[in-house]
Amino acid sequence: MQFAHSEEQQLIRDSARSLLAERAGSAQLRRALDQPGGYDAQLWRTMGELGWTGLAIPQAYGGAGLGWVELCILQEEQGRCLVASPFFSTCALAAPLIAGCGDEAQRGSLLRRIAAGETRVGCALIGTDGRPPCDGVTVVLESRGGDLRLSGVGDFVIHGDAADLLLVLARAPGSQGAGGISVAVIPAATAGVTVHPHLMLDLTRPMSRVEFAGVAVGRDQLLGEPGAAGSAVEEALELARIALASEALGGAERVLEMTTAYAKERVQFGRPIGSFQAIKHRLADMMIAVEAAKSAAWYAACVADERREELAEAAAIAKSYCCDAFFDCAANAIQLHGGIGFTWEHDAHLYLKRARATATLLGSPAWQRERLARHFASGAAATPVF
Repeated sequence: MQFAHSEEQQLIRDSARSLLAERAGSAQLRRALDQPGGYDAQLWRTMGELGWTGLAIPQAYGGAGLGWVELCILQEEQGRCLVASPFFSTCALAAPLIAGCGDEAQRGSLLRRIAAGETRVGCALIGTDGRPPCDGVTVVLESRGGDLRLSGVGDFVIHGDAADLLLVLARAPGSQGAGGISVAVIPAATAGVTVHPHLMLDLTRPMSRVEFAGVAVGRDQLLGEPGAAGSAVEEALELARIALASEALGGAERVLEMTTAYAKERVQFGRPIGSFQAIKHRLADMMIAVEAAKSAAWYAACVADERREELAEAAAIAKSYCCDAFFDCAANAIQLHGGIGFTWEHDAHLYLKRARATATLLGSPAWQRERLARHFASGAAATPVF
């Protein structure tokens, strides 16, 4: 395993950072938050034109055929700017669900549309109690007079109000855990589907509550075999957690840069505040957290491409550590910016809110560590992955 980015991967990072610096700065972000769906539609189209949306999709389905390392580079760069975009929900969450659960015809149809940037996908993964999937699936898929019907509520659906398609995790009546899980593909405009946008703490990642009132589902709308998607869903969610960890790493890196620059500029008692030992110590702690998070995120991305047998533990480590590092760095950034850090006009609060929301998405850091503890207690691995 080569634990460093290649020249091609570095070019992907450089081009992404250049584009986002021009098109996704603070002013553009705040304008996007006021747009329908809470995202920059023009930037989303540009992502499709540049091939970002198909970067990790196989060439057979219209993508670039690269891997999760390359996708995570884009996630990291978007995390630096808090890009308001359906990219994560569509490319890092929906695409692996389709690839893992769908048959050849379904992958060919749906992944091509994603790769071309033509389709935005929202994923209804959990119910109103917020428990991480698959335990949190409360939508029920049942047979009524020979017809399949979806009933229930999917909550905290990312960009649910802007989605063209909804991927809905649903369980057979009476099933538990990952057993009896199916994945249905539902056009957002389907009769019986009602979307209620939430007012979220993190304005940069809008979410919605989606109700399904006896929605008719054709057999061709189920990805793969009914009730047999549980293991493929779990693997797809691990990949999404790694992408989310990379995004958190990018946010942590950016707030460290912002705070370091401010500490060099802000003068108190006749000297820059960065010259005071207490400030130096806190910046050093932030830097250590960022570097450790980088190791966890980059390693997990490599595992996604090369060592799938370690995927669950690498994803749990990356998601827990990167999200903790992001939140700690964002909280320190607000404190070290002083009074201005608490104002609406400054971006520090946007990073703190994204950090808090990201931590809970797809399982909190505490939940990830519980998974690791159970994993090692069961003897599944003798030693940690690194």
